Amino acid sequence: MKSSIKSNDTLKVGSYEFNSRLIIGTGKYTNYKQNSDALNASGAEMVTVAVRRVNVSDPNKPMLVDYINPKKTVYLPNTAGCFTGEDAVRTLRLAKEAGGWNLVKLEVLSDPKHLYPDMEETLRSAELLIKDGFEVMVYCSDDPVFAKKLEDMGCVAIMPLGAPIGSGLGIQNKVNIRLIVEQSNVPVIVDAGVGTASDAAIAMELGCDGVLMNTAIANAKDPIKMALAMKHAVIAGRQAYLAGRMPTKKYADPSSPLAGLI
Repeated sequence: MKSSIKSNDTLKVGSYEFNSRLIIGTGKYTNYKQNSDALNASGAEMVTVAVRRVNVSDPNKPMLVDYINPKKTVYLPNTAGCFTGEDAVRTLRLAKEAGGWNLVKLEVLSDPKHLYPDMEETLRSAELLIKDGFEVMVYCSDDPVFAKKLEDMGCVAIMPLGAPIGSGLGIQNKVNIRLIVEQSNVPVIVDAGVGTASDAAIAMELGCDGVLMNTAIANAKDPIKMALAMKHAVIAGRQAYLAGRMPTKKYADPSSPLAGLI
């Protein structure tokens, strides 16, 4: 499945192409209806789906597919809640059997307290999934060395955290995010830590190709308004990056020339 192309500045991830550079989640919302309304407001064309937590197959309970059509929105199965490589690989193999999904988001966590990725397990499971033919988007630490290893291995998108999952602290290490952007030949998508629209704009101004968020929208007082704000923030940040910001200076520089005054 590919999104229709409306502009030349599209986000290309593996064999997929998107107009929106915003990806949202499907957790923590009051219900699937609210999730669907937030998706529509955000303009996102891809949603992450925690296949171990979201109902996509039991017709006796409310199903996500009844509110978010997988034929119109790309489902991105993820391995949220997995703490070993084996668990993550097994989860995505089952997801592929259930829904035929090939584009996946891999995350292997270390400690439940901080939810930072276990990079050794992440590298090991990414290699297994790529050999299985998956297109792997990978959640990782903001470490340029590990990011490059994952890209060289064949991951189709690198997804460094901006801050701990669900923290809303925003981009904590701009230097490392920028280094990852500069070295990468695949999309770099900030994943985790975004709290409000300005955080999303900053990620895009750093040159990231996209932003993934869940809690920032789902836990806002008004998730629909926040989804709309995030849509505009991602667009504004991308345009600012493409425009090229003015250089910073230590002292004032008058907007109007001082020479030739009457």
